[in-house]
Amino acid sequence: MLSMTGYGKGAYEKDGVELICEIKTVNNRYLDVAFKAPRIFAAYEETVRGIIRDKMTRGHVDVFVSFKDKREKTTSLALDMGLARAYVEMAKKIKAEFPELCDDVTVTSVLRYPEVVKQEDDAQVDETLVVALKEALTSALENVNAMRFVEGEKLKADMLSRMQTIESLVGEISLRAPQIAKEYRDKLETRIKEYLDGVKPDEGRLLTEVAVFTDKSNIDEELTRLRSHIEQFRSICEEGVVGRKLDFLVQEFNREANTTCSKSNDVTVTRLGLALKNEIEKVRDQVQHLE
Repeated sequence: MLSMTGYGKGAYEKDGVELICEIKTVNNRYLDVAFKAPRIFAAYEETVRGIIRDKMTRGHVDVFVSFKDKREKTTSLALDMGLARAYVEMAKKIKAEFPELCDDVTVTSVLRYPEVVKQEDDAQVDETLVVALKEALTSALENVNAMRFVEGEKLKADMLSRMQTIESLVGEISLRAPQIAKEYRDKLETRIKEYLDGVKPDEGRLLTEVAVFTDKSNIDEELTRLRSHIEQFRSICEEGVVGRKLDFLVQEFNREANTTCSKSNDVTVTRLGLALKNEIEKVRDQVQHLE
């Protein structure tokens, strides 16, 4: 079981290349990858996303890449001849307009004019940088998943503990439910006798009324489904990627708990049902953190 929250760092330091990859993950309904790296790695963004998709299925993933290339590289300069010519022509026009001015335009001065000479960016991704990126990314993924596993196990322990509480509440409701019809019959019979001043009520009508009430307030099916959901929850928790499954199952828990409360005409069952819904909601909050 994996949490969607974690952090991992991977590094590559060989052959004059130092590359660091950091990964930070938080909750998200789907897998969303944000890749932030120097421009020369832009062509490898989809490669990075593919590697991450092999290891993750949900969550927002921020990937940060930084590197230093200490290898010897050739430096080349580019001359913008058109711009240089424009500067020289402009200088000639100024000289023609103001002949008394000293003409200090030289080749050296033209080379110093803005943007006439530029240093070409020869930086590009070679095989060494590709290897560095993949190794650092793989290491970072292993570290972030190790952290997510530890966090996931903590969430698992908490949810299973709450599942015991839910099971206990379902058990209490199951013990209380059969008594509700009998108590309703006793109260109904007492009221009828009070209204009829001691006259014995029609037993058939009384049984019919109790049967209608019992049928409307019967929660046996809901309790059976809740017990089944509890077993399914425990079983799913032994799997790997379980977030979506548990999210759907918790919705079913809520549906049965709501029906139990709505059908109940008993204060005790209502109180237990509300406590049940409270525990289910806590489990639902934890499930939102799972991949």
